[in-house]
Order: sequence, then structure tokens, then C-alpha cells
Amino acid sequence: MSGVTGIVLAGGQGRRMGGVDKGLQPLHGRPMVAAVIDRLAPQVDELILNANQNLAEYERFGYRVVADSIGGFAGPLAGLLAGLRAARHELVLTAPCDSPFLPLDLQSRLRSSLKDNDIAVAKTGDQPHPVFSLVRVSVLDHLSKFLSSGGRKIDAWYSTLHVVEVAFDDEGEAFRNINTREELGRA
Repeated sequence: MSGVTGIVLAGGQGRRMGGVDKGLQPLHGRPMVAAVIDRLAPQVDELILNANQNLAEYERFGYRVVADSIGGFAGPLAGLLAGLRAARHELVLTAPCDSPFLPLDLQSRLRSSLKDNDIAVAKTGDQPHPVFSLVRVSVLDHLSKFLSSGGRKIDAWYSTLHVVEVAFDDEGEAFRNINTREELGRA
């Protein structure tokens, strides 16, 4: 079996949180991204942080930091592209910086369902969670072309690949993300 590179997607603008860097917002006295790292790092062979601002702050966590090659905060697919280019393994596991409760068995469950598919995506009920996915690095050129043609929507890209959705109904709360200051306060 091949190794897995983890990518924490922290490249957004944090618009719904007032334009702050969400990953660096305090949760229980630590930056929120620290909780994501704590849960994701044990599941992967290497970890990369994707960030487009406050790079020195992210570097303090001790992992490689890669920025989007596409300007203008182009979304999670741009972060995935940067991570795929930097990955040292043939599989990449993604998680956003604003989901500090992600499953501790995310990689193992997605991997057991990946089989011959390009991507395995976590799902609860009828809701897929495309930023929680296990992706083959072999989709790199395909993603690059999609982004170069102006594509930005994850579901539009996924619809052109072989994707398996993996049920995590038993861990629905694990995919809760923190988008606003109110949600951060409740967490």
C-alpha cells in the first residue's frame, strides 16, 4: 500500500468570519488549525498546510506550507492543486482548517472504499463533504486543466471523475465547520 500526504486547507479569506484567517482563530486557547493538525497528522505519512496569508504563522507548526499558484483566493480546489503538486505520496487526504472535530478514522474509511476510483469523499446523510476527501495524485493534470479553464466548483470537477461517497452517518458532528464568530464561540 502506498503512503498518504495530508493537506490542511487554510487558504481562504475567512469572509464569513469578518475577513480573518480562520485557521489561526483561537479555539480552547490554541489556533483552530492546531486541532485539525492534531487529528489529521496521525492518519498520514506527511502533512502539508495550504495557506495564502500569514505564512510565517503557519510555518511555526513545523510542516511544509504551500500557497495557491492561482491568485485571488480561488477556493479549495486551488489549495488541492498546490497540495497535489507538493505531495510526496500517491494519495492525498484533505481537511479544512475550520473543522477541528474531523474523524480520527477519516483516512482509513475513505481508503477502504477508494478501490479503483479517483476520489473518495466523506458523506453524512445526503450531504457530501468534498473538502474531506482522499484523492489520487494522478488527477493533478485533470485538476490543473479544470482550474485553467476557469472552473472553481468542487462538485463540477468531481462530476468528471470516478468518485465514491463514503457514509460517515455515525460521525455526523465530526464534519461541523466553524465559519462565523458565533459558531467559534459555541464550539
